[in-house]
Amino acid sequence: MSTSASAQVPPSPESPEDRRPPRNGLDRYFRISERGSTLPREIRGGLATFFAMAYIIVLNPIILGSAKDMYGHQLDNGQLVTATALTAAFTTLLMGVIGNVPIALAAGLGVNSVVALQLAPRMSWPDAMGMVVLAGFIVMLLVATGLRERVMNAVPYGLRKAIAIGIGLFIMLIGLVDSGFVTRMPDAAQTTVPLQLGTGGHLLGWPVLVFALGVLLTLALIVRRTPGAILISIVVMTVVAMVVNAVADIPSWGLTTPEWPGNPVATPDFGLVGEVSLFGGFGKVGILTGVLFVFTVLLSCFFDAMGTIMAVSDEAKLTDGEGQMPGINKVLFVDGIAVAAGGAGSASATTCFVESTAGVGEGARTGFANIVTGALFAVALFLTPVATMVPSQAATPALVAVGFLILAGSIREIDWADFTIAVPAFVTMLMMPFTYSITNGIGMGFITFSVLRLAAGRGREVPVTMYVVSAVFAFYYLMPALGLT
Repeated sequence: MSTSASAQVPPSPESPEDRRPPRNGLDRYFRISERGSTLPREIRGGLATFFAMAYIIVLNPIILGSAKDMYGHQLDNGQLVTATALTAAFTTLLMGVIGNVPIALAAGLGVNSVVALQLAPRMSWPDAMGMVVLAGFIVMLLVATGLRERVMNAVPYGLRKAIAIGIGLFIMLIGLVDSGFVTRMPDAAQTTVPLQLGTGGHLLGWPVLVFALGVLLTLALIVRRTPGAILISIVVMTVVAMVVNAVADIPSWGLTTPEWPGNPVATPDFGLVGEVSLFGGFGKVGILTGVLFVFTVLLSCFFDAMGTIMAVSDEAKLTDGEGQMPGINKVLFVDGIAVAAGGAGSASATTCFVESTAGVGEGARTGFANIVTGALFAVALFLTPVATMVPSQAATPALVAVGFLILAGSIREIDWADFTIAVPAFVTMLMMPFTYSITNGIGMGFITFSVLRLAAGRGREVPVTMYVVSAVFAFYYLMPALGLT
């Protein structure tokens, strides 16, 4: 699952008479009739999925482009748009052809924050993307050896949900800060208040108003269960920002000024594709920290994708009577390829998007819907000027909405009556935004869980894998005191 989400639309009911013998080779390969679908439904589903998740073409470049690596380098916005659309097109098509499921993929919200805010500041951009590629290789290895589900089972269900919620809260905070709705206190060292509302405690300027209206519009559309709510809000608020910029004197919009680029079509810039250093990051941060960084990327992609795959497959009625999806290893392996491909393309890790449920709601049941979605992402490669005119104030309301949707979809699934899981979940979800670090949230949550289960006399319930990972995190936090950093 990407850490993005949208209002889900229930799938249309199927009847036995919908299931017909294949009409041609295309029908036979994708099993369209066998799954009770039709070619028009698949096309409609592919279109719906694209418009529900196309906002990532705008949002991913804003998140990655706002960060600097240890040398002060920033990634080019136009090149990021190309990288994001390219990897989404490639991996979505691959999932359709090999996995034959209506699950589209693109750069995942949450893991791109890890890359931008945790990896890049400690190394170069190629080093950071190399660690994403390594995480993808590990995912593929885990699938090939049958270990992926065993590793997944080592982390308690409630703690996995807490990780998702923590990432959602972290994403929301990023949206508030990047939009200027919340700012850092200039004299944070001399005050107990590290953050403030707007500038000087007040919301000032048109850009912040655009953001506030964008949040209200996005949430209103979600409440009304409008398909493509996030994308609609981004488009509407971009137009509003363009009008405001044309009639008002705006000193700065931040990274992107909302002005019509003239020619909306441009040749894609593939300058970032292949700019990867697989092991250079370890030389910058050390072996242990590097391993933890790769592990954090792996974990973010690992559980996110697993939850999305099962949720979408169940909604599309692709699971058997025991809730298992036949051929899931193919799907999981493509997901591993997607993580590595995202890093190789400098778009951050590519993962499964829960917005695929919008396509399922329109009738998609097979990978042919992905062919439609992937083709549309390929077309988007040539519309970079349009994507790069969207200001962060029009795009970041999506982060606030995504944060809410993740929390709303997961918080009730945590057993709050069992303190040995409730307290670690609480620590995990709060430490991510409060320390501005997904790694810290995961590490502190794992350590707390292991310690509390031991304290409660339930140490045998903790998998050995969890103890090992907790010990690694504990050593990581002790490194400065031991003089090892």
